[in-house]
Amino acid sequence: MHKILSLLVCLGLPTLSFAQAKTVSPSTGLLQIFLALAFVIALMLAFAWLFKRIGPIANGHLLQLKVIGGLNIGNREKIMVVEVADQWLVLGVTAQNINTLATLPKQEIPTNQTNTLTQNNFADWLKKNLDKRNPPQP
Repeated sequence: MHKILSLLVCLGLPTLSFAQAKTVSPSTGLLQIFLALAFVIALMLAFAWLFKRIGPIANGHLLQLKVIGGLNIGNREKIMVVEVADQWLVLGVTAQNINTLATLPKQEIPTNQTNTLTQNNFADWLKKNLDKRNPPQP
């Protein structure tokens, strides 16, 4: 019986040596942590690029909202023209509130002036279009 038991113990000793835990240096653990962190950051940047590429989405539909122009009236007050679908909305924007001032039909802006509208040109354009919409009453 002792011979069988000693034989089983001798056969099991080499497997015990393989079962011992390997010593891992601290630098290997830090390397794994930094690689995982770099992977997560790269994944976040990829999703940010993808969402920027796709554009704004609200409730599964693409937003059809475009800012045509704006004029600062005060420190925190603006008048803005926003295109929504086939209408232009003239909005009064403050720090606490947004009010619709007028609704205009969609108009074409000349392509050479689309990006070069200054505040004075926009103010003149806004006044002209609002006067067309609401002629002065005698």
